[in-house]
Amino acid sequence: MAACSRGLVARPFDLTARGAAHAHWPCPAQRRRAIRCCCRAQQEPRRRLSKAAAAAPERTEEWRIDGNKPAAAARGRRRASLTAMPSLPFPSPRSRRQSKQQGFYPRCTPRGPAPQSRDTPPKRDTGIASEKEWGINLLDEAVKESGTNEDGSTWYRESGEDLGDNGYRCRWARMGGQSHDGTTEWKETWWEKTDWTGYKELGAEKSGKNGECDSWWEKWKEVLYQDEWSNLARIERSAEKQAKSGAENAGWYEKWWEKYDAKGWTEKGAHKYGRLNEQSWWERWGEHYDGRGFVLKWTDKWAETDLGTKWGDKWEEKFFAGIGSRQGETWHVSPGGDRWSRTWGEEHFGNGKVHKYGKSTTGESWDLVVDEETYYE
Repeated sequence: MAACSRGLVARPFDLTARGAAHAHWPCPAQRRRAIRCCCRAQQEPRRRLSKAAAAAPERTEEWRIDGNKPAAAARGRRRASLTAMPSLPFPSPRSRRQSKQQGFYPRCTPRGPAPQSRDTPPKRDTGIASEKEWGINLLDEAVKESGTNEDGSTWYRESGEDLGDNGYRCRWARMGGQSHDGTTEWKETWWEKTDWTGYKELGAEKSGKNGECDSWWEKWKEVLYQDEWSNLARIERSAEKQAKSGAENAGWYEKWWEKYDAKGWTEKGAHKYGRLNEQSWWERWGEHYDGRGFVLKWTDKWAETDLGTKWGDKWEEKFFAGIGSRQGETWHVSPGGDRWSRTWGEEHFGNGKVHKYGKSTTGESWDLVVDEETYYE
């Protein structure tokens, strides 16, 4: 047997005659046998026999790919046997699992060194590392160990499994440590959840601080489940990250999410906030797809200082089948309260022509139709 994209397909086989060394197939004058192979999904049409041969009774023998003998074979008749090629061995899941565990073995067992301290806050423009990059292996059995390094810092590592109602199962792993004086500390948690309803969840949470009093925290989660109302499969991804400086008045926070369903409905968004001494800023954006061609996107950014100066920019666009609109505003407020703004808009007709218009608080304005030869899909 051989494996292919459509399933198992039998290898070519030979029909050989058993008996005398010089045996031959029956001649047309003798009784003919129609050999039918049931291993094919579609059988070829049988050839038409002559009138003399058709008048003779027809004997049909069933053959199978397992090499069994015919279902009904007449004694004294010449028998034909089907010889199937030996099946190829498939790789064992156990062997793959073992090789995967061996790949993580040095980092996940007492054989390897103690986990290293994470004494640096994460950067804003980087993603969250996976459990493979940190050496976490959720396939291991329950582990509970700890130790002390040469510099006096301590560490611990443990993992386990929790069971509950409705097939609930949660596999988790925790690790962390701290310096000898306690000024530096870090900890991480990973988990994997599932139950009989098909719910699946992967997640991680990390936090820590260092000797400069910098602290940070981050969390991410990915969920697969079936919606109760629409009965559609949904996927949701989310993450939160924040950090705070101990040396100055500075910190930042980020949150983003993605949601999908089986019909193409999609929602994406993010909220961000940051502060550096006397200046603060915010940012929000979102995207929405209804799965039938409609698209909505928007962004809103603004910032301010302790002196009272504020400024920002925002825009929004809506499109369906290449036809839609865009509009936005840029604004500024001085410490004295004076406000300036410029609003603008665009109408896209789907044929390359765009109607542009806008105005500002200083008296400028425009309203015209241009041919940009730009098509939005």
